[in-house]
Amino acid sequence: MNQIVRISDDALSIACGADAVVEAFEAAGCAVERVSSWGMHWLEPLVEIDGIGYGPATPADVPAMLDGTSAKSIGKISEHPFIARQQRLTFARAGKTRPLSVEDYAATGGWVGLNRARSLEPAQVIAEVLQSGLRGRGGAGFPAGIKWKTVAEAAGARKYIVCNADEGDSGTFADRMLMEGDPFQLIEGMAIAAYAVGAQQGYVYVRSEYPHAIAKLNAAIELAAGIIAPFRIEVRVGAGAYVCGEETSLLNSLEGKRGEVRAKPPLPALQGLFGCPTVVNNVLTLAAVPHILTEGGVSLYDSLGVDRSKGTMPIQLAGNIKHGGLYEIAFGITLNELIYDIGGGSASGRPVKAVQVGGPLGAYIPPQQFDLRFAYEDYAQADALIGHAGIVVFDESADMGNMARFAMEFCAAESCGKCTPCRIGSTRGVELIDRIREGGRGIDAVELLPQMHNARKTQRSTEEDIALLEDLCETMKFGSLCALGGFTPYPVLSALRHWPEDFRR
Repeated sequence: MNQIVRISDDALSIACGADAVVEAFEAAGCAVERVSSWGMHWLEPLVEIDGIGYGPATPADVPAMLDGTSAKSIGKISEHPFIARQQRLTFARAGKTRPLSVEDYAATGGWVGLNRARSLEPAQVIAEVLQSGLRGRGGAGFPAGIKWKTVAEAAGARKYIVCNADEGDSGTFADRMLMEGDPFQLIEGMAIAAYAVGAQQGYVYVRSEYPHAIAKLNAAIELAAGIIAPFRIEVRVGAGAYVCGEETSLLNSLEGKRGEVRAKPPLPALQGLFGCPTVVNNVLTLAAVPHILTEGGVSLYDSLGVDRSKGTMPIQLAGNIKHGGLYEIAFGITLNELIYDIGGGSASGRPVKAVQVGGPLGAYIPPQQFDLRFAYEDYAQADALIGHAGIVVFDESADMGNMARFAMEFCAAESCGKCTPCRIGSTRGVELIDRIREGGRGIDAVELLPQMHNARKTQRSTEEDIALLEDLCETMKFGSLCALGGFTPYPVLSALRHWPEDFRR
């Protein structure tokens, strides 16, 4: 048969049964290309035959897909509304190329950014990254160019590029998709950063739960070694600690130490890995760099987005949503568009009660705020976080009081233990929320006021407990050493503010 059959070898597609579908096509005499994922996760395994998509496919569907009579046809994939409305830069190759094909990568614009960067002075490369307005895609949204400039100007015999691929936030999978589907793009971005700041060694710190990504990265690094030389990259695997997503904890782990937060200053850009100036960027930040360094890339990137939120963002739709997957679009889109126009509303069919943006430490946003623009400034004004752009949807059955308790419980379990507000505050937070939800009945509370030297048992009203919880959150927010303790108040206070009834049983 001459039909071209393409099926993703993405971990999600494999988990949904893609390998069995591949075997069925091969048994029918078809040659199958394993490509990256389009990001239409509700349709996986998604099969493409001569441009036409079918999904979710099973081995039993193979005969009908081959003769074009399958009811699971979605038409031309590139024209599907979920894909056609996107503005894909970082994921421009998604679904179209073989992840470990150097030829496919070069044929679709690969290495163009690196070659152009090497034709410029390092300072000019940094200037273009600054001009583009690229901000860190991991959490705080710090301008990448400023970090690079600091490292380039810092004194140090050795400098490092560290890619934070410890993607541990709930509802996030863009890093995994890119490492599995387009690893050369990340390698190219790291090589450009290395040239710009004068680094010769790079590390990708990947969470251990991503075996497919680890294998793809190792293979891709070996294939690209001659292209990126003298720069070298090695993969390092984490051990499952959420706090190692914080850059200084990650650096400690890379050095073979316990993964706990370092006090700042000094900043990693001045004294990072092994005490040397270090660029720490996440996967999506580095993957955006090759596009910026292509001819005209700066102006294109700067033209997309709103205010100081420039370029595109791969937004991940997850949770109780009908059309979950990856949606890359310029900053400025609203939550209402993302959840209903693109995501199709809740998968359960019930009304959407809340969405959490930015991982387990992101604020819960109610429907009355779904007109919020997806932009760093807008979210900051709303006491919310964009973070890694993972959106988790909850329907009306969700208990927001219980979700607030989970945030404190999660912080207590994942705290590195270095600072008191995070270590102790999160445990006290769980106890306080339990007391509030029980209305204080049958519970003797320990008075937490810091000015008291001797703890004493006291009876407080629910209103007093709520006030104390708010005070505790303020202490954690401003007193914690890193974002784990500092951001935990966001889901707690947003749940308390918008769904107070869920705290009273």
